[in-house]
Amino acid sequence: MPTALAPFVATLGAYELGSGPVAVHRGLPSSTVSITIPEEDSLEISWVGRPGSSQRRRAVVAGLYLDAAELRQVGCTRGVWLTLSPLGADALLGLPASALAGHIVDLADVVPAMADLPERLAACRTWPQRRALVAQSLLTGLSRHGERANHHELRSAIAALSGTTRVQEAAYRLGCSRRHLSSLVRAEFGVTPKEYQRLVRFETARGRLVDAARSRGVGLAAVAAASGFADQAHLTREWRAMAGCTPTEWLRAEGLAVQGPPVGDR
Repeated sequence: MPTALAPFVATLGAYELGSGPVAVHRGLPSSTVSITIPEEDSLEISWVGRPGSSQRRRAVVAGLYLDAAELRQVGCTRGVWLTLSPLGADALLGLPASALAGHIVDLADVVPAMADLPERLAACRTWPQRRALVAQSLLTGLSRHGERANHHELRSAIAALSGTTRVQEAAYRLGCSRRHLSSLVRAEFGVTPKEYQRLVRFETARGRLVDAARSRGVGLAAVAAASGFADQAHLTREWRAMAGCTPTEWLRAEGLAVQGPPVGDR
């Protein structure tokens, strides 16, 4: 990863959704902006629990959202997936994360300069070539847009909100009013400070769930406590609301398992 991209790109990697002719993946809420580029053809995307929301996209950009999406890929089920910090959307794509919040849109509509990126990636023969091509495209975007003067303030806001569960405490750490923090986060990220904290807590729990399932050494109740939930039942309610399923159901769909009784039984 080029050093210049490190402050803005959280993840850049290849994905493989399965070996069958059709693959289905549940896209979970996240505190990052994501870009998914299938190796071939296109993606069918819909919001979980919203009939009639299906749409087909060649390559997609998803802003911050608090609901789950379902991605269906037919034929070749490989591609490139990257996630950007909220500031990365602005510095690399040329628009604030708030313009994408709650939406999944075609990459070509968001960044016309990247409209031919899927075809160029399809012509690459190796992953290093694909990775280098994506990195160069992002560097081009960075040279075109770059950082804005308020990015330092936004980085401080992200750190403060991620470091506490109370918005008022985050505002105190920043030395500003809660109203100022709320206005700043809404304008730049498209979510409220409390919603951003929910996303961070959800992501934390997701990472710990995966680690627990792989190590088979930690139960769901311990994951809930370590992630800032009141108890396992609280974790379950939040996952039903944001993922459309229980943690146990999601882990099973991902081919993982975790110790303890099924979350749905609590």
